Amino acid sequence: MIASDLRYTEKHEWVRVDGDVATVGITHHAQDALGEVVFVDLPEVGDDVAQFEQACEVESVKAVSEVYSPVSGRVCAVNEELDGNEDQVNTEPYGAGWFFQVKLSNAGELDALMDAAAYETYLAQQG
Repeated sequence: MIASDLRYTEKHEWVRVDGDVATVGITHHAQDALGEVVFVDLPEVGDDVAQFEQACEVESVKAVSEVYSPVSGRVCAVNEELDGNEDQVNTEPYGAGWFFQVKLSNAGELDALMDAAAYETYLAQQG
């Protein structure tokens, strides 16, 4: 389950860019490894995030995991619908289960991310 219109990180975050706004979430692989998501600690609107730096946390029945921002910029929206509906991260990781949106400060950073084919290869190499 890999969406072809996204870019991916080695830590299993995805990003979808529309103009200068990037929507960020975790991949199907990540949510599957985590198990049932029970809480998401989202960043605040207005927070600055840096590429590959921790932006928020996701808690599952198995563990608490950091979520890293695939791009740098300022958080312009968070998915408030996840509060009480954390299962959307498991059921719709590429849709309603998104975490936050960032107004891009450097679109060139997208070049450091994997496309769908490269991410599939990466997953296969991880075993």
